[in-house]
Amino acid sequence: MCGIVGLFLKDKALEPRLGELLSDMLITMTDRGPDSAGIAIYGAGAPGKVKITAQSADPENEFKGLVAELELAGVAADVTLKSTHAVIEIAEDAVADTRAFLARKGLRVMGAGESVEIYKEVGLPKDVVARFDIRAMGGTHGIGHTRMATESAVTTLGAHPFSTGADQCLVHNGSLSNHNNLRRVLVKQGMKFETQNDSEVAAAYLTSEMAGGKDLGQALTSALDDLDGFFTFVVGTKDGFGVVRDPIACKPAVMAETDQYIAFGSEYRALVNLPGIETARVWEPEPATVYFWDHGKAA
Repeated sequence: MCGIVGLFLKDKALEPRLGELLSDMLITMTDRGPDSAGIAIYGAGAPGKVKITAQSADPENEFKGLVAELELAGVAADVTLKSTHAVIEIAEDAVADTRAFLARKGLRVMGAGESVEIYKEVGLPKDVVARFDIRAMGGTHGIGHTRMATESAVTTLGAHPFSTGADQCLVHNGSLSNHNNLRRVLVKQGMKFETQNDSEVAAAYLTSEMAGGKDLGQALTSALDDLDGFFTFVVGTKDGFGVVRDPIACKPAVMAETDQYIAFGSEYRALVNLPGIETARVWEPEPATVYFWDHGKAA
Protein backbone atom coordinates (compact mmCIF):
# COMPACT_ATOMS: atom_id res chain seq x y z
CA MET A 1 0.00 0.00 0.00
CA CYS A 2 2.59 2.58 1.19
CA GLY A 3 2.23 6.26 1.99
CA ILE A 4 4.15 9.03 0.27
CA VAL A 5 4.49 12.74 0.94
CA GLY A 6 6.33 15.69 -0.56
CA LEU A 7 6.72 19.36 0.25
CA PHE A 8 8.24 22.05 -1.98
CA LEU A 9 8.59 25.42 -0.24
CA LYS A 10 8.13 28.67 -2.13
CA ASP A 11 8.32 30.86 0.99
CA LYS A 12 11.83 31.10 2.49
CA ALA A 13 10.28 31.91 5.86
CA LEU A 14 9.10 28.29 6.07
CA GLU A 15 12.48 26.73 5.28
CA PRO A 16 13.54 26.33 8.96
CA ARG A 17 10.34 24.28 9.47
CA LEU A 18 10.72 21.89 6.54
CA GLY A 19 11.73 18.92 8.69
CA GLU A 20 8.96 19.56 11.18
CA LEU A 21 6.24 19.88 8.54
CA LEU A 22 7.40 16.91 6.47
CA SER A 23 7.70 14.73 9.59
CA ASP A 24 4.12 15.40 10.61
CA MET A 25 2.94 14.62 7.08
CA LEU A 26 4.77 11.30 7.01
CA ILE A 27 3.74 10.18 10.50
CA THR A 28 0.10 10.74 9.53
CA MET A 29 0.58 8.14 6.78
CA THR A 30 1.92 5.45 9.15
CA ASP A 31 -1.00 3.05 8.75
CA ARG A 32 -0.39 2.89 4.99
CA GLY A 33 2.94 1.13 5.59
CA PRO A 34 4.47 0.58 9.04
CA ASP A 35 7.54 -1.57 8.31
CA SER A 36 10.10 1.07 7.29
CA ALA A 37 10.32 4.75 6.49
CA GLY A 38 12.59 7.36 4.99
CA ILE A 39 12.91 11.06 4.29
CA ALA A 40 15.05 13.09 1.89
CA ILE A 41 15.77 16.69 2.88
CA TYR A 42 17.16 19.19 0.38
CA GLY A 43 19.03 22.08 1.98
CA ALA A 44 21.73 24.58 1.20
CA GLY A 45 25.02 23.03 0.17
CA ALA A 46 28.51 24.48 0.40
CA PRO A 47 30.13 25.56 -2.91
CA GLY A 48 32.45 22.88 -4.26
CA LYS A 49 31.30 20.35 -1.66
CA VAL A 50 29.33 17.10 -1.86
CA LYS A 51 27.52 15.29 0.96
CA ILE A 52 27.39 11.49 1.04
CA THR A 53 24.92 9.96 3.49
CA ALA A 54 26.19 6.54 4.61
CA GLN A 55 24.52 3.91 6.81
CA SER A 56 25.91 1.24 9.10
CA ALA A 57 24.31 -1.69 10.90
CA ASP A 58 27.00 -1.26 13.57
CA PRO A 59 27.57 2.51 13.79
CA GLU A 60 29.22 2.44 17.23
CA ASN A 61 32.15 0.50 15.84
CA GLU A 62 32.15 1.31 12.14
CA PHE A 63 31.80 5.08 12.53
CA LYS A 64 34.42 5.26 15.27
CA GLY A 65 37.44 7.13 13.93
CA LEU A 66 35.78 7.66 10.56
CA VAL A 67 37.37 11.06 9.96
CA ALA A 68 40.85 9.71 10.69
CA GLU A 69 40.28 6.67 8.45
CA LEU A 70 39.15 8.89 5.60
CA GLU A 71 42.23 11.06 6.08
CA LEU A 72 44.45 7.97 5.82
CA ALA A 73 42.64 7.15 2.59
CA GLY A 74 43.56 10.60 1.29
CA VAL A 75 40.13 12.21 1.80
CA ALA A 76 39.60 15.32 3.92
CA ALA A 77 36.07 15.19 5.33
CA ASP A 78 33.70 16.68 7.86
CA VAL A 79 31.45 14.01 9.36
CA THR A 80 28.14 14.44 11.17
CA LEU A 81 26.83 11.34 12.93
CA LYS A 82 23.09 10.72 13.30
CA SER A 83 22.24 7.33 14.80
CA THR A 84 22.94 4.72 12.10
CA HIS A 85 23.80 7.34 9.46
CA ALA A 86 26.82 9.52 8.82
CA VAL A 87 26.75 12.61 6.61
CA ILE A 88 30.20 12.93 5.06
CA GLU A 89 31.02 16.29 3.48
CA ILE A 90 33.90 16.24 1.03
CA ALA A 91 35.31 18.15 -1.92
CA GLU A 92 33.46 17.33 -5.13
CA ASP A 93 36.61 15.83 -6.68
CA ALA A 94 36.84 13.32 -3.80
CA VAL A 95 33.54 11.53 -4.45
CA ALA A 96 35.01 8.49 -6.23
CA ASP A 97 37.69 7.96 -3.57
CA THR A 98 35.13 8.32 -0.78
CA ARG A 99 32.72 5.86 -2.36
CA ALA A 100 35.55 3.36 -2.82
CA PHE A 101 36.51 3.77 0.86
CA LEU A 102 32.91 3.25 2.00
CA ALA A 103 32.60 0.13 -0.17
CA ARG A 104 35.75 -1.34 1.38
CA LYS A 105 34.31 -0.77 4.85
CA GLY A 106 30.98 -2.27 3.87
CA LEU A 107 29.07 0.96 4.55
CA ARG A 108 25.93 1.59 2.52
CA VAL A 109 25.36 4.82 0.63
CA MET A 110 21.85 6.20 1.06
CA GLY A 111 22.38 9.14 -1.26
CA ALA A 112 24.81 11.82 -2.37
CA GLY A 113 24.78 15.31 -3.80
CA GLU A 114 25.38 18.95 -3.08
CA SER A 115 22.15 19.47 -1.17
CA VAL A 116 20.38 16.18 -0.34
CA GLU A 117 20.55 14.13 2.84
CA ILE A 118 18.62 10.82 2.94
CA TYR A 119 17.69 9.03 6.14
CA LYS A 120 15.87 5.69 6.14
CA GLU A 121 15.52 2.70 8.42
CA VAL A 122 13.28 -0.17 9.38
CA GLY A 123 10.61 0.95 11.84
CA LEU A 124 7.67 3.29 12.25
CA PRO A 125 7.88 6.79 10.78
CA LYS A 126 7.71 8.40 14.24
CA ASP A 127 10.74 6.38 15.33
CA VAL A 128 12.71 7.07 12.15
CA VAL A 129 11.94 10.80 12.45
CA ALA A 130 13.04 10.84 16.10
CA ARG A 131 16.27 8.86 15.72
CA PHE A 132 17.56 11.22 13.01
CA ASP A 133 16.15 14.43 14.55
CA ILE A 134 14.41 15.26 11.28
CA ARG A 135 12.17 17.87 12.92
CA ALA A 136 15.19 20.10 13.55
CA MET A 137 16.24 20.12 9.89
CA GLY A 138 15.60 23.03 7.56
CA GLY A 139 15.62 23.07 3.79
CA THR A 140 13.87 24.00 0.57
CA HIS A 141 12.00 20.79 -0.23
CA GLY A 142 11.76 17.14 0.70
CA ILE A 143 9.99 13.84 0.13
CA GLY A 144 9.11 10.93 2.38
CA HIS A 145 7.79 7.37 2.33
CA THR A 146 6.39 4.83 4.75
CA ARG A 147 6.49 1.32 3.36
CA MET A 148 4.39 -1.82 3.33
CA ALA A 149 6.73 -4.35 1.74
CA THR A 150 5.15 -6.39 -1.05
CA GLU A 151 7.94 -6.74 -3.64
CA SER A 152 11.05 -7.31 -1.52
CA ALA A 153 12.30 -7.83 2.04
CA VAL A 154 11.91 -5.41 4.93
CA THR A 155 15.43 -3.97 5.10
CA THR A 156 17.10 -0.60 5.33
CA LEU A 157 18.18 -0.77 1.69
CA GLY A 158 14.66 -1.75 0.67
CA ALA A 159 13.18 1.36 2.27
CA HIS A 160 12.47 4.49 0.24
CA PRO A 161 13.62 7.02 -0.96
CA PHE A 162 15.81 5.40 -3.59
CA SER A 163 18.68 7.48 -4.91
CA THR A 164 20.64 6.45 -8.00
CA GLY A 165 21.94 9.86 -9.11
CA ALA A 166 23.45 12.95 -7.55
CA ASP A 167 20.82 15.00 -5.68
CA GLN A 168 18.06 12.81 -7.10
CA CYS A 169 15.70 10.45 -5.30
CA LEU A 170 12.31 8.82 -5.72
CA VAL A 171 9.47 7.48 -3.60
CA HIS A 172 6.89 5.16 -5.13
CA ASN A 173 3.45 3.82 -4.34
CA GLY A 174 2.42 0.93 -6.59
CA SER A 175 4.05 -1.89 -8.52
CA LEU A 176 5.88 -2.14 -11.85
CA SER A 177 5.40 -5.16 -14.11
CA ASN A 178 8.37 -4.69 -16.45
CA HIS A 179 11.06 -3.74 -13.95
CA ASN A 180 13.18 -6.88 -14.46
CA ASN A 181 13.48 -6.30 -18.21
CA LEU A 182 14.23 -2.63 -17.60
CA ARG A 183 16.82 -3.55 -14.97
CA ARG A 184 18.71 -5.64 -17.53
CA VAL A 185 18.75 -2.75 -19.98
CA LEU A 186 20.02 -0.34 -17.34
CA VAL A 187 22.71 -2.75 -16.14
CA LYS A 188 24.03 -2.86 -19.72
CA GLN A 189 24.21 0.93 -19.55
CA GLY A 190 26.40 0.66 -16.44
CA MET A 191 23.81 1.15 -13.70
CA LYS A 192 24.28 -0.81 -10.47
CA PHE A 193 21.51 -2.07 -8.18
CA GLU A 194 21.58 -2.96 -4.50
CA THR A 195 18.07 -4.40 -4.07
CA GLN A 196 15.38 -6.31 -5.97
CA ASN A 197 12.92 -3.48 -5.37
CA ASP A 198 11.11 -2.28 -8.49
CA SER A 199 11.24 1.28 -7.15
CA GLU A 200 15.04 1.29 -7.36
CA VAL A 201 14.68 0.46 -11.06
CA ALA A 202 12.31 3.42 -11.50
CA ALA A 203 14.83 5.71 -9.81
CA ALA A 204 17.64 4.41 -12.02
CA TYR A 205 15.50 4.85 -15.12
CA LEU A 206 14.98 8.53 -14.32
CA THR A 207 18.69 8.96 -13.59
CA SER A 208 19.50 7.47 -16.99
CA GLU A 209 16.99 9.70 -18.78
CA MET A 210 18.27 12.85 -17.09
CA ALA A 211 21.88 11.87 -17.77
CA GLY A 212 20.87 11.86 -21.42
CA GLY A 213 19.95 15.54 -21.22
CA LYS A 214 16.30 15.52 -20.22
CA ASP A 215 14.97 17.65 -17.39
CA LEU A 216 12.81 16.11 -14.68
CA GLY A 217 9.55 16.86 -16.47
CA GLN A 218 10.78 15.25 -19.69
CA ALA A 219 12.11 12.19 -17.85
CA LEU A 220 8.78 11.69 -16.07
CA THR A 221 6.96 12.01 -19.40
CA SER A 222 9.19 9.28 -20.85
CA ALA A 223 8.39 7.08 -17.85
CA LEU A 224 4.73 7.05 -18.90
CA ASP A 225 5.77 5.32 -22.15
CA ASP A 226 8.47 3.02 -20.83
CA LEU A 227 7.22 1.85 -17.41
CA ASP A 228 4.36 -0.64 -17.16
CA GLY A 229 2.29 -1.17 -14.04
CA PHE A 230 0.54 1.09 -11.61
CA PHE A 231 2.49 3.80 -9.88
CA THR A 232 2.61 7.19 -8.31
CA PHE A 233 6.09 8.70 -8.23
CA VAL A 234 7.23 11.70 -6.23
CA VAL A 235 10.75 12.72 -7.20
CA GLY A 236 13.22 15.16 -5.73
CA THR A 237 16.15 16.81 -7.51
CA LYS A 238 18.55 19.55 -6.47
CA ASP A 239 16.32 22.20 -8.01
CA GLY A 240 12.86 20.81 -7.57
CA PHE A 241 10.10 18.35 -7.16
CA GLY A 242 7.95 16.27 -9.53
CA VAL A 243 4.85 14.06 -9.44
CA VAL A 244 3.41 11.61 -11.96
CA ARG A 245 0.70 8.93 -11.85
CA ASP A 246 0.21 6.07 -14.29
CA PRO A 247 -2.65 6.24 -16.85
CA ILE A 248 -5.02 4.26 -14.62
CA ALA A 249 -4.13 6.21 -11.44
CA CYS A 250 -5.56 3.62 -9.07
CA LYS A 251 -3.32 4.70 -6.17
CA PRO A 252 -4.68 7.61 -4.11
CA ALA A 253 -3.04 11.03 -4.38
CA VAL A 254 -3.84 14.63 -3.51
CA MET A 255 -1.97 17.91 -3.97
CA ALA A 256 -2.28 21.39 -2.50
CA GLU A 257 -0.76 24.73 -3.47
CA THR A 258 -0.57 28.08 -1.71
CA ASP A 259 1.72 31.09 -2.07
CA GLN A 260 3.99 29.36 0.46
CA TYR A 261 4.29 25.78 -0.77
CA ILE A 262 3.27 22.87 -2.99
CA ALA A 263 2.42 19.69 -1.09
CA PHE A 264 1.69 16.09 -2.00
CA GLY A 265 0.13 13.33 0.10
CA SER A 266 -1.27 9.88 -0.54
CA GLU A 267 -4.32 11.13 1.36
CA TYR A 268 -5.61 14.59 2.25
CA ARG A 269 -5.15 13.95 5.96
CA ALA A 270 -1.37 14.17 5.41
CA LEU A 271 -1.84 17.84 4.49
CA VAL A 272 -4.31 19.04 7.12
CA ASN A 273 -1.73 20.54 9.50
CA LEU A 274 0.12 22.58 6.89
CA PRO A 275 -0.10 26.35 7.39
CA GLY A 276 -2.85 27.95 5.31
CA ILE A 277 -4.24 24.63 4.06
CA GLU A 278 -7.78 25.92 4.54
CA THR A 279 -7.27 28.39 1.69
CA ALA A 280 -5.07 26.17 -0.51
CA ARG A 281 -5.96 25.09 -4.02
CA VAL A 282 -6.46 21.35 -3.53
CA TRP A 283 -6.74 18.86 -6.38
CA GLU A 284 -6.23 15.24 -7.35
CA PRO A 285 -3.36 14.98 -9.86
CA GLU A 286 -4.61 13.77 -13.22
CA PRO A 287 -3.63 10.35 -14.61
CA ALA A 288 -0.66 10.30 -17.02
CA THR A 289 0.06 13.96 -16.31
CA VAL A 290 3.43 15.29 -15.21
CA TYR A 291 3.63 17.98 -12.54
CA PHE A 292 6.98 19.47 -11.67
CA TRP A 293 8.32 22.59 -10.05
CA ASP A 294 11.75 24.11 -9.72
CA HIS A 295 13.08 27.61 -9.21
CA GLY A 296 10.62 29.65 -11.24
CA LYS A 297 9.51 26.83 -13.53
CA ALA A 298 6.36 24.71 -13.46
CA ALA A 299 4.47 22.30 -15.72
